Amino acid sequence: MAGLIKREDVDAVRDRAPIDEIVGAHVTLKSAGVGSLKGLCPFHDERSPSFHVRPQVGRWHCFGCGEGGDAISFVQKIDGLSFTEAVEYLADKAGVQLRYEEGGGPRRQGEPGQRQRLLEVHRVAAEYYSEQLFGPGAGAARAFLAERSFERADAEHFGIGYAPTGWSHLMDHLRGRGFTQAELTASGVVSEGRRGVYDRFRGRLMWPIRDLTGEIVGFGARRLYDDDQGPKYLNTPETPLYKKSQVLYGIDLAKRDIAKSKQAVIVEGYTDVMAAHLSGVTTAVATCGTAFGSDHARIVRRLLGDTSPAGGLQLRSGTSVGGEVIFTFDGDAAGQKAAMRAFSEDQRFYAQTFVAVEGSGMDPCDLRMARGPEAVRALVDGRQPLFEFVVRTTLEDYDLTTAEGRVGALRAAAPVIAGIRDTALRPEYARMLAGWIGMDEPAVLRAVKNAPRLAGPDEHALRPHRSEPAAESVSDGPRLPEPDPRDPAARLERQVLIGVLQYPLAADADTFDALDADAFATPAWRAVHEVIRGVGGLTAARATPGRWVADVVSAAPEHVAPIVNRLAVAPMPEDRPESIDAYVRDVVRTLVDMGLARRIADAKGTLQRLDPSDPAYQQAFADLLSIERQRRELREAG
Repeated sequence: MAGLIKREDVDAVRDRAPIDEIVGAHVTLKSAGVGSLKGLCPFHDERSPSFHVRPQVGRWHCFGCGEGGDAISFVQKIDGLSFTEAVEYLADKAGVQLRYEEGGGPRRQGEPGQRQRLLEVHRVAAEYYSEQLFGPGAGAARAFLAERSFERADAEHFGIGYAPTGWSHLMDHLRGRGFTQAELTASGVVSEGRRGVYDRFRGRLMWPIRDLTGEIVGFGARRLYDDDQGPKYLNTPETPLYKKSQVLYGIDLAKRDIAKSKQAVIVEGYTDVMAAHLSGVTTAVATCGTAFGSDHARIVRRLLGDTSPAGGLQLRSGTSVGGEVIFTFDGDAAGQKAAMRAFSEDQRFYAQTFVAVEGSGMDPCDLRMARGPEAVRALVDGRQPLFEFVVRTTLEDYDLTTAEGRVGALRAAAPVIAGIRDTALRPEYARMLAGWIGMDEPAVLRAVKNAPRLAGPDEHALRPHRSEPAAESVSDGPRLPEPDPRDPAARLERQVLIGVLQYPLAADADTFDALDADAFATPAWRAVHEVIRGVGGLTAARATPGRWVADVVSAAPEHVAPIVNRLAVAPMPEDRPESIDAYVRDVVRTLVDMGLARRIADAKGTLQRLDPSDPAYQQAFADLLSIERQRRELREAG
């Protein structure tokens, strides 16, 4: 298990990660005033931009869907990475050498420098293969694509290439680019045998396999020639970069639409992914030479965000609460076996799971060729619940016209239904099973209740790992009432907090830090002020202004942290650069003045209730004069 990254290294990554560039790679950002950028949110559909970025504080927030955070949380959400993976990814980009707590180590094998070299090997190899595809020796590769209705633009979009026949064409090319033999071997692009070192892929059509961040970590290769004695499909072997159980082909292209539409379509091959995407099903991905397993499920689950037990419910409209995972299989026996394996992985999802099988047995690639893109879309739209498919498939092995066949079918299907995660669905499927096999409903319900539950993943697989903090979100903590935007006092308090969070050096630290715990009357703003007071106020901000907001967010309770983030990114009424500092000082002074006015009113009320002969009257009168003097000095200073 990976060790925890040292806190100071995480802070260094936050400091060096240019959030405007990181977000700008995914979102078109435009100026929204001094120090503010905005664009269309990548996490939900919207027509008017409500997604804001504040580079100077290193934060982003969408005022439409409520998502927000720093550069690390953005990479987590946009790429479906864990906290550790996002930090490691940004550290690679920023040149930060990460250190891990004692007893742990980097998640990725090898040193960061080695990883970058291996990624470079794959990048150069992919360029080489792409160039070869349109050369004179790649006629068979181009014919393969053309026969499946793929054009040159399609090949370029997916980065498809061709590995020429021969012994060491790629190896010689890479050695000429300065890569060592050890690097080529570690990357998996060459193999070693009795005849020495040679290209692993020769005379094959090549697909680059990318991880969530878009980096090429391996290749998939399809046999083209009859004299090729190798397997039909040959993939990169297990390497420090490539773990076949942890990669999904097409995930780099599909991740945004999966996260946005809450739908993932699992197909069986590279050409099926291509056909699906070109047909408008842009959420399609495929495993790479292995069955869909638990690691694949974790990747999809992070992108879907299906972390709520309320997920997995299908509505009358056809949509699903919590998203949906759709498996496409061939209609043959192998496809049915694959569906049964998918059923064993269903417990890893809170999303609703479906199966889409074409009646005549065609896969998405064949379907697109035979009937066009609309047929591929119709295949996905016509999905059926995975549970129903698995139960009906189980029943096909039995003769339901005989008593023995019906009993056998019941004994085979009951454990399947007992294994359904959603307890509310089990009796409903039991009743459906009674109708399918023609048996009394009570007998079927008893059989399901007493059946051994099919083994599935442990429930703890659904819980986020404690060593990997999730992106900031509103927790189940105490709910704070929404401030009334029409309340001028609440509006002023908000403007003050926006100013001191975004421009902590502009306000007078002594003036702001002198505010007592009751200075903010609005509960939400008072909670933020309490956190600011707890980290040392603006006096502390002067010591580390670059990490000011991050420190406040880190110190905030979970139900307050999102509020801090919103304020740190919110637009300011003042948009003239030369007037920002004066604006922040003015709103702080106005808040202090308002507080002094309340205290003066309270002091006068106390005096009215006291008898002038009472000794306490003189002390109350002195207190009133002191407060009025403070207010007069404040106004004169302003």
